[in-house]
Amino acid sequence: MFRRKKAKECFDRENLRPIIRASICTGEQVAGFKDIHTGKFTEVTVIRDDRDLNAFLESYGIMAEEIKKEW
Repeated sequence: MFRRKKAKECFDRENLRPIIRASICTGEQVAGFKDIHTGKFTEVTVIRDDRDLNAFLESYGIMAEEIKKEW
């Protein structure tokens, strides 16, 4: 059986920054995008392990160096 490649999703690179929000108390991590003008954060997925993070990076074409972590 063949798997189709998923199309990469787009985001506005000029106005949005990829961010991982992490909870200091629980350690929960959420990947998403932060608007650089308003500071509004939009959640995309919960990061439970490296596979989730890699899937997020791959689906949006983001390099690991581009993503920042906020507490």
